Amino acid sequence: MTGDGDSTPMKSYLRRLSVRSNLTAEEQEAILALPGETLSTAAHRDIVRPGQLTTFSCLVVDGLAARFDQLSNGHRQISALHIVGDFCDLHSLAVPEAGWGIQSLTPTVVRLVPHDALRKIISAYPNVAMAFWRDTVVDNSVLAKWLSALGRRDATARFAHLICEMGLRYEHVQLGTRERFAFPITQMQLADVLGMSSVHINRVLQALRGQGVLETRGQVFHILDRRRLEKLADFDDAYLLERKNRTS
Repeated sequence: MTGDGDSTPMKSYLRRLSVRSNLTAEEQEAILALPGETLSTAAHRDIVRPGQLTTFSCLVVDGLAARFDQLSNGHRQISALHIVGDFCDLHSLAVPEAGWGIQSLTPTVVRLVPHDALRKIISAYPNVAMAFWRDTVVDNSVLAKWLSALGRRDATARFAHLICEMGLRYEHVQLGTRERFAFPITQMQLADVLGMSSVHINRVLQALRGQGVLETRGQVFHILDRRRLEKLADFDDAYLLERKNRTS
């Protein structure tokens, strides 16, 4: 773990906030100046353990992280994916004892931003507090959509919906476009996210390839026909709150 005074890790988060919130130059500078230590982890390592009392929130600087729930028998279910520019657990500022865990799915770098620093900025800038609040609303909205997908969408629609969503999320932080983006996730991890077996994931992927809708090369997903993929998924991006209907 090392100290990091560079504002670069915060720039992706600021881009995410700016999709949904109007921030003044002074407010943006305050966000970029947030302190934090950098933690580098290998894949499949716990960054926050369930039940841990946290004094920081985790900002993804590189890689792919997941929030998960863990049962008493040790089994886990991924409940959120976090890419570069995401705070995995901004809500821990209000509830520091984790009722969930955060795990690296790939080699991952996170910035541990102290809760004390976050409290100071929201006290000094109420509009930043609203931007943070709006950001956590997006996380909850995504979780609700995932729950709906697990309960009401078939396997193809579930897979297609996730790929449509991730394309937009990577585009927001300028790490790809909604049609082409690097998504470093394994089929086994996708199976965990979508409540399917890895064999079923492979079948759905092959079917979408065969229909000329989707192409993958290593970790790069290329949506060849986004309109058709969105129709298969019954995808409406309103839940990502990107339509600028903002009051601040």
